[in-house]
Amino acid sequence: MTRVLVVDDSQFMRTVVDNALTEAGYDVETATNGSEAIETAAAYDPDIVTMDVEMPELGGIDALERIMATNPTLILMLSVHTEQGTETTLDALERGAIDFLHKPDGSDGRTLADLSSEVVAKVDELANANVSSIALARASASAYATRSSRANRDVVTGRAVAGAGADPRGSLEVSGGSTTNRPAGPDAQRTFSPGSGAGSKSESDDDPGPIELEGDHADDPTVVLGASTGGPKIVEALFERLPADLGAKVLVVQHMPEGFTERFAERLDRLSEYDVREASDGELVRAGEAAIAPGDAHLEVANNVGGRLRVRLDDGERIHGVRPAIDVTMQSAAETAVDPLCGVVLTGMGRDGAAGIESIKRAGGHTIAQDEATSPVFGIPCQAIQTGCVDDIAPATELVETIVDAFDTDGETDE
Repeated sequence: MTRVLVVDDSQFMRTVVDNALTEAGYDVETATNGSEAIETAAAYDPDIVTMDVEMPELGGIDALERIMATNPTLILMLSVHTEQGTETTLDALERGAIDFLHKPDGSDGRTLADLSSEVVAKVDELANANVSSIALARASASAYATRSSRANRDVVTGRAVAGAGADPRGSLEVSGGSTTNRPAGPDAQRTFSPGSGAGSKSESDDDPGPIELEGDHADDPTVVLGASTGGPKIVEALFERLPADLGAKVLVVQHMPEGFTERFAERLDRLSEYDVREASDGELVRAGEAAIAPGDAHLEVANNVGGRLRVRLDDGERIHGVRPAIDVTMQSAAETAVDPLCGVVLTGMGRDGAAGIESIKRAGGHTIAQDEATSPVFGIPCQAIQTGCVDDIAPATELVETIVDAFDTDGETDE
């Protein structure tokens, strides 16, 4: 039986979540604060933890870090949907939380009954998904530790940099594990190892900044990134290393609720050489810019003229139960984009993105999937790979090199 640890300083909230999960057939233990959560996690060895963010004595973020450092576990954060709560939730995702739900606050009509159903549904998904808590823990620990170290160096040297992502080579390897290359039809994909056009680290192997381009690359490239559960920390690390010299136009679909994507875009903007913002209807996306699909709206490519993309937002029906959907953005890009195109699917549950990858491949674009060993949840990448339309499978630490290599034109001729 799947074991779930419920952590909340509110006895009422603990009871609500405990009862819902117990009725759903889970073995539930509870804790009243972060300190008790650490002790209980060590003794109870839960499969999944639901963690309140704000608690006395030791808060959820500190408890999360300590649990992930000593006993990597799938942790689902429950937060208040406020500006401060949104930023704290994104911090939790960066430091190792697998996903989050926001508690009802009366602003959107959600009730405790809705929260109970959502918690059970999310725990059901996590219990049945192909989830690697080890990959999650090591990805998060590497990204956060490296970013903190870089920030400290920047303070000492006077550099005004908000932070930088993880690229300790091999730091995401799962002990005893390896990348799985699943059959992908007659045009089998390759596991990536950087080629001549992939570039090199900008300063040293210990510096996680943007890579340097080497050789010639296609003009006006477009990159479409899709991610779900476990994705924010992977996307952040990718943006930290994506070189502005590539001149890409980047569209990002990260499954998140309304209100969180704007803050996510602001974080990416601080971390990246790219100008990143939440997408608005009818805006243009130019070279060196990135648009994030807003929560509760599909992001579509309306046209591609003069090296620029015009995007539109659509509040139509949910696809695969989500809005925004990766498939919508990728399929519209495949149908509309005339510039060189690359589609990338990252960690997450479900099959959103598989049809989009097929569309990009049919349109002559390049396709990439994150590998199993470094995907906290190997659902979305697996489904894409099984279509037979994925060109490259890459670990999280080599995603940027793989993207850059996709646009390498060294040795190509006009014949």
